[in-house]
Amino acid sequence: MTVENRSPMIQSRGMTTETRQFTDEQKKLLTALEAYEPWDEQEAMHRNVILEQVRATPLWWHRDTLPGHVTASGFVTDPSFSFLLLHHHRKLDRWLQLGGHDEGEKNPMKAVLREVREESGLQEFRFQGSGGLFDLDVHVIPESRKQAAHNHLDCRFLLVADPEAPLVREETESKALQWFPLGEALRKMNEVGALRVIEKIQKLKSTI
Repeated sequence: MTVENRSPMIQSRGMTTETRQFTDEQKKLLTALEAYEPWDEQEAMHRNVILEQVRATPLWWHRDTLPGHVTASGFVTDPSFSFLLLHHHRKLDRWLQLGGHDEGEKNPMKAVLREVREESGLQEFRFQGSGGLFDLDVHVIPESRKQAAHNHLDCRFLLVADPEAPLVREETESKALQWFPLGEALRKMNEVGALRVIEKIQKLKSTI
């Protein structure tokens, strides 16, 4: 199948951290990003772009920061790593993983927990493994009436939930909320970043 490649609008310029002063939140995220091992060359490029922006401004997390800002996504799977929970994003009109903007947490891990609760209604779920970064992705958000086109510098986490648990859709954010088998989830999302994540999940599934 052909999958969409939403290329980022900015490129890394190889900035270093040696002479800079960072907030505690910047330091924590930079440490995680620098330790992260990308899956492939494209994800390595995404990591470099995110590193550059986090180094560049203490407002790396704020939704008004341009040309891009850090967001947090949660790929919610069942315990057997066979299904993904997706929502049909109302504004973008496409099936996506759960997640969104940092609302002042200045911490993608905390932001994703709030976003998953808000968008799914799930009350019980957990990070897979240690809860570290699972994927990194930079993609373009189209221009709207309120904001120019910009990048989402997406820090992505894998979470596990019971697929039988009740779901409550956030109507202002989502048109629908549904569990899909991995292959169908990929067809619904239809983009390169989703393919990479699903390949990682399938590798995990092969180990259980």
